[in-house]
Amino acid sequence: MPSPRIDNLQYANWSEKIFRQMRIGGVDAVHVTIAYHENFREAVLNVEAFNRWFEQFPDLIFQGKTAEDVSLAQATGRTAIFFGFQNPSPIEDDIRLVQVWHDLGVRFMQLTYNNQSLLATGCYEAEDNGITRMGREVIREMNRVGMVIDMSHSGERSTLEAIEISSRPIAITHANPGIWHAALRNKSDRVLQALAESGGMLGFSMYPHHLKGGSDCTVAEFAKMIARTVDKMGADRLGIGSDLCQDHPDSVVEWMRNGRWSKTIDYGEGSASAAGFPPQPTWFHDNRDFGNIAAALVAVGLSAGEVAGIMGGNWHRFYANSFAGENHGKN
Repeated sequence: MPSPRIDNLQYANWSEKIFRQMRIGGVDAVHVTIAYHENFREAVLNVEAFNRWFEQFPDLIFQGKTAEDVSLAQATGRTAIFFGFQNPSPIEDDIRLVQVWHDLGVRFMQLTYNNQSLLATGCYEAEDNGITRMGREVIREMNRVGMVIDMSHSGERSTLEAIEISSRPIAITHANPGIWHAALRNKSDRVLQALAESGGMLGFSMYPHHLKGGSDCTVAEFAKMIARTVDKMGADRLGIGSDLCQDHPDSVVEWMRNGRWSKTIDYGEGSASAAGFPPQPTWFHDNRDFGNIAAALVAVGLSAGEVAGIMGGNWHRFYANSFAGENHGKN
C-alpha cells in the first residue's frame, strides 16, 4: 500500500462538498479542529455534529482514532477524521477530562491559542512565563493516555519547555519557519531544532498569513522553503498541516481571534482594513489541490520517498507512535 496523504490541520465549514473534495484530492486522513474557545459542553456538541456526518456520509468519512484507521481509509476509499483542540478550554480546569476527551477520540490538544492559558503562554503575549504548574500535570496526563501536545500557537519559552517536559514527542501541527517569514505564529530555528532532535513533527501551513508574500506566495517558493527545512530538520520530521479554513463567513475568524476573552476586536494576524479570512493562494484552494504541493516538491529535487513522507507517511508513523497509551518513549 502506498504512503497515505494526510493533512494534519483543517478547520472548515464542513459539508458534503468538502468531504467529496477530500476524496477527489486523495486525502486519506485529516486532523480537524473541533474547539477553539468552547467549554466542555460546547465541544461535545461539535462531536455530536461530526457523529451525524459520520452517519450521513459513511462512504466518504469515518472517525479515526488509531494509525490503523489511516490504512483502513486507504483500503476503503474514505477519509479518516481525527479530532483535535486548538485550545485547552474543553478540559476547563479539570485534568480528568483529558482521559474523557481521549476516549471520545481527541488526539491533539494545543496548550494555548495565542493567549495565556491555564497551561502555557501564547505567542501573542508580551511575556512568556512558560509551562504552568497545571500545564506540567496535563502534559504528563496527555503522555499517559496518548494525546499529542500541540504548540502551534504557543510562545517560544513555553514551546521549548513543553518539548523538554514531555516524555513523548510533541507536534507543531501548522506553522512555518520564522526565518522564511517572520509571523508571530511561525517558529524559530531554535524551536525547530529542538523539535527535530526530540522526535517531534512540524506541519507546514498554507494559511496566507503564515506564507512569505501572503496570498501571492507561489507553490515553488513554498516548496523551496520545505526543501531548506529538510536540510535543517530531516525529511522524516515534516508533514502538512494546511490550516485550511474553507467556506467560513468572516464572523468565524472574529470568533477564532476573540472568543469570549475580549470586548474589543483583536485582529490577530490581520488588520482593521483586512479583518476577514485572507484569500487562499491560487495553488491551494481546497483539498483537491494537494497534488500541486507534491509536484512542486518533486520539482525542487526531493526524492520520491521524501515527498511521500512529507505528504503523509511521516504523520502516519507519528500517529502509530503517539496515539497508544503510556510507556512509549520518544522515537
